[in-house]
Amino acid sequence: MKILVLLSFLILPLHGQQLPQWTSLFNGKDLSGWVDVNTSPETWKIREGLLVCTGKPIGVMRSEKQYENFVLHIEWRHMEAGGNSGVFVWSEGTTPANRPLPKGMEVQMLELEWPTINVTKDGTPRDIRYVSGELFGANGLTATPDHPRGNRSSSVEMRCKGKGEWNTYDVVCVDGTVKLSINGKFVNSIRDSSVRKGYLCLEAEGAEIHFRNIKIMELPSGMVTPEQTAAVVK
Repeated sequence: MKILVLLSFLILPLHGQQLPQWTSLFNGKDLSGWVDVNTSPETWKIREGLLVCTGKPIGVMRSEKQYENFVLHIEWRHMEAGGNSGVFVWSEGTTPANRPLPKGMEVQMLELEWPTINVTKDGTPRDIRYVSGELFGANGLTATPDHPRGNRSSSVEMRCKGKGEWNTYDVVCVDGTVKLSINGKFVNSIRDSSVRKGYLCLEAEGAEIHFRNIKIMELPSGMVTPEQTAAVVK
């Protein structure tokens, strides 16, 4: 309901025009619409209508096209304790030299045991906010967190579910602001993104993760400049 209310404000200027519609980004049969950037043919598989990522090697696959203002719906579940993954929005379509992940806004997906498995050098568990569904700029993208933990924005409520359980992210991206709903409630946001148009990237980062029901609703374009647009990959 909150997403519908928010969208009603975003699409009010469209009176007399066709309203935005959902478009599926995964057909449950193959990888149509996606391009491997730096993983392997064994990284991404279709299994019983699900998109299965083995997590290896670390890297991403990207959408064929760029997106500016939109709502992204994606469902995911980790299959290993401490699993790490995410989806990048407004991302570059390539990765920097000697780095496996792109410049972009990461919407993080961590399994709940990640802080206790990936402890500090003295054995102290990591900050529990890592697994809250954090938003942050990666590899040079800058932004202003609304709920700061350093340069990251942490969710105000812990809503992610653990290994083997499905999570639902609804990600609203408009004019440099990203708002994240986790399992039916908006709990995080970040603004002033230095990039406001780019690719979507799904991340492989060492552990098996499953995706389903990936769809996007494109919204009217806004005030993006060429400097705020990721380079087009041909």
